[in-house]
Amino acid sequence: MAALLAAALASGGTYAATHDDSSGTAAASAGSTTVVKADPADFADAGTVNWSATAAKVSPSVVSITLKTSSGGDQGSGVILDTKGNIVTNHHVVADQGTLTVTLNDGRNYEATVVGTDASTDLAVIKLKNPPSGLKPITIGDDKKLVVGQPVMAVGNPLGLSGTVTTGIVSALDRPVSTQQSGGGQGDQGGSPWSQPQQSSEVVTNAIQTSAAINPGNSGGALVNGSGELIGINSSIPNAGGSSSGQAGNIGIGFAIPTTVVKLVTNQLMTKGKAQHAQLGISATTGQVKDGSATVNGAQVAQVNPGSAAQKAGIKQGDVIVALGGDHVDSSTSLVGQVRECAVGQKVTLTVVRDGKRQNITATLGADTSSS
Repeated sequence: MAALLAAALASGGTYAATHDDSSGTAAASAGSTTVVKADPADFADAGTVNWSATAAKVSPSVVSITLKTSSGGDQGSGVILDTKGNIVTNHHVVADQGTLTVTLNDGRNYEATVVGTDASTDLAVIKLKNPPSGLKPITIGDDKKLVVGQPVMAVGNPLGLSGTVTTGIVSALDRPVSTQQSGGGQGDQGGSPWSQPQQSSEVVTNAIQTSAAINPGNSGGALVNGSGELIGINSSIPNAGGSSSGQAGNIGIGFAIPTTVVKLVTNQLMTKGKAQHAQLGISATTGQVKDGSATVNGAQVAQVNPGSAAQKAGIKQGDVIVALGGDHVDSSTSLVGQVRECAVGQKVTLTVVRDGKRQNITATLGADTSSS
């Protein structure tokens, strides 16, 4: 459905955005750009990439997904994970009850079933009922090696046009995107209204922002680097017009879920059918704090839950968390997105400003029981 995202930018401006396959509603908050140092061997200039070779390598690993329901249906994209027929896509692509059909790159159609879904990260795994031999799984890359300006390719099923590839660059990294799914609107392919699952919840991701053209139907498709390695799953696009009617399209801004999150969640879905998420155990708001002679943004702790990882580590109400594992935290949404990338039981170093002074605190993340 062409449902809206109300997106609150760091500058205070707002715009609307949609999931790129037409399902769901979201609010996207734009944080700071993270630039990482990469080995030159990991970075390919757009002029040196053979995009034809990259497309030929990746396209057999990307599929079209059609969901038929009693009231209509919709389409999205997916990426083959293994030769057993496991495919990753977005939760909002397959959330409704219905019949799933997967179309391979060569045009063959197969029925599929849902292995597990995770509304908290907007990820899902489906599996072909009778997978053929010769399936080509995607090669999974490391999103932590990405740099801003690096060329990338999006592969998917926009507007029902299977096997479409577009190129662009990494526009920003660790862009906090908060998506709240809700009902309303019509399907991309002119179908009936797309109802949302009751367990729908806020999806917070520190996303990869890309200029590669992403349009409705790309949800669940691949974002790859010049070597054809998966570095993200395409998930949402903004709608600068802010109209609840009509259909959002590419405006040079798209968001993808990084492979750090994809691997963490899909491994759990394939083995357990559900995903468990790490939790710090605080309530926080976006705040500012004096840090030396400067003023910086961070996640200001409003409440510490009794018995939580934060309490055990010594986090106090009023602390402002400005980094996690050395990565800058400039908002409460940014903090949630970074915790989403961590596993239950993982030790993390939090940099907090307390009484005007920085200090590092080590916390062992607990389990978010509400997501299990």
